[in-house]
Amino acid sequence: MFRGLLRAVPALLLTVAAAFTVAPTASASAAASPAAATDPSTAGSYAVAYTDLTVSASGRSFSARVWYPGTTSGANASVAAGAHPALAFGHGFFQDVSKYETLLKHYASWGFITVTPKSQGGLFPSHSGFADDLNASLTWLTAQNTTSGSRFADKVDVAHLGLSGHSMGGGAALLAAGRNTAVKSVSTLAAAETNPSAVTASGTLAIPAQYVGGSQDGIAGVAGNQQKMYDAKRAPTQLRVITGGFHCGFVDSNGIGCDSGSITRAAQQKLTQGITTAYLLHTLGGDSSMYDQVWGSAAQNLAGVVYSAKP
Repeated sequence: MFRGLLRAVPALLLTVAAAFTVAPTASASAAASPAAATDPSTAGSYAVAYTDLTVSASGRSFSARVWYPGTTSGANASVAAGAHPALAFGHGFFQDVSKYETLLKHYASWGFITVTPKSQGGLFPSHSGFADDLNASLTWLTAQNTTSGSRFADKVDVAHLGLSGHSMGGGAALLAAGRNTAVKSVSTLAAAETNPSAVTASGTLAIPAQYVGGSQDGIAGVAGNQQKMYDAKRAPTQLRVITGGFHCGFVDSNGIGCDSGSITRAAQQKLTQGITTAYLLHTLGGDSSMYDQVWGSAAQNLAGVVYSAKP
């Protein structure tokens, strides 16, 4: 028996040595990649940069702000090395894109390039036109990836494009997803029914779709909007309802006609950042470590959020 233990020692030592050999590599990888962090509700490791410009693509032209991971923080910084997944984000009715700065800066810190059109901001917006603007944003960004001298040249992961938006912009994102085969995932915040119907558009989508709402939304309530979209959508899809969340809790400050809820804006935004960032990292960023926070027990048992899903 003693001789058997002696024979086992070299193998045991090799196993221990292998563990110590692998550990520094894994640690280095975690330090290099913001997606390796375990809490997507906290800021990622990229510096946050932005630029204001005019998007011209697909016969459409409009002003936009683009948030992106930078080499340094601030306006017009260089884009961080690597190819980054990209989003087009739609604002809500009569909402300026600046109202979403907290969320979009958060996405940039995790490595996402997000184009936010400033179009369709008046009293009589075209939902269909807004959907086309969101798709034009992705078409433009894809072209920038191969445009010599562009800030975004070789910096866009054109195989991983997504759509997002709040309220009217969420509904428009669903319309846009139904028109664009290049889109791989869509995430919405308090998505509102649109004309044409975002509920009907949801029923046509085969890509993953996420619907996030607030239980106390007094403007685009869950029952009349996101629940219907979720019910119409075939798998894979999920509905995440923030308990006490409200429609204007998804923006940085209240405007005319805003509602309120039983949780603070800060608490709602933190939950929103965690829920949506995990989903986008998993469905667009290819981060398998986020599976549990999107489809698993961590998602199902997240405090303050009611979870429904068709994986």
